[in-house]
Amino acid sequence: MKKRKIIMDCDPGHDDAIAIILAAARPELDILAITTVSGNAEIEKTTMNALKVCDLVSLHNVIVSKGASEPMMRRRENAPSIHGDSGLDGPEFPALSRSWSEEHGVDTIIRMVKESEDPVTLLPTGPLTNIALALIKAPEIKENIEEIILMGGGTFGNWTPTAEFNIWADPEAAKKVFDSGISLVVMGLDITHQAVATNNVINQVMNIDNTVAKKVGELLAFFKSAYKETFGFDGPPVHDVLTVAYCIAPELFTLKEVNIVVETRGEYTAGTTSVDLLGVTGRKANAKFGLTLDADGFWDLMIEALNTYSAS
Repeated sequence: MKKRKIIMDCDPGHDDAIAIILAAARPELDILAITTVSGNAEIEKTTMNALKVCDLVSLHNVIVSKGASEPMMRRRENAPSIHGDSGLDGPEFPALSRSWSEEHGVDTIIRMVKESEDPVTLLPTGPLTNIALALIKAPEIKENIEEIILMGGGTFGNWTPTAEFNIWADPEAAKKVFDSGISLVVMGLDITHQAVATNNVINQVMNIDNTVAKKVGELLAFFKSAYKETFGFDGPPVHDVLTVAYCIAPELFTLKEVNIVVETRGEYTAGTTSVDLLGVTGRKANAKFGLTLDADGFWDLMIEALNTYSAS
């Protein structure tokens, strides 16, 4: 089996953490690096959280590099109301076995893409700052990027009425990525809100007899309470996990090729992704946009992956 080479650029975050756990369980994927960005929490916290998850699933040989601590042009904001002060509230994790790389995350992305013999897929699940900076610093890496599968955007918002958090947090970076000409797959809120961890799902996860699954259950329990309190949802959507699931089982997804532009100047609409679902603008399609998810198939995939971890 030829493995798909991926770089996970993330801001863990409960759903980012579960995305890493899914990726680590699947033999189809070769995780070249994990880079971090400020988003759900400040950069030091998201980087420590990535290392915690790597320790949990024994990704000891995967480089973890700390990336951008601030958006390209705006004031940094984080999301403690959703992910807690640590960015990964809920479970207890042991002391870290290692620290992050001294290499900046942007440089790790550039180096790994250049060094790879096969095209690399980027999986950004936080603000797109690192990806944009890598494209600015080394535009030639576009030639060896197979695809960017990102979580962000949608036809509605969750941080403002029209903007999703990842895009809103650094719209200038998002615009750079969406305008890059690289093949994009966009998992926006329209599809990620179909990946809800129901009580039945959480119970299934908690009944798996291994440490990894127990941690995922604790992550989902905290995430559930945060989503209930903040949005009134009965179950939390595990947004970021869809980027990894698409790499493994694209048949679970229905996508549509559309044009998406990112609003950077609107007084009330900065960070909005204008998704031209009906083709009214006449602009050329620049992304595949997630419309529908086979949710049962997705959770079967997740449960199967969690069952592959060793019993506690």
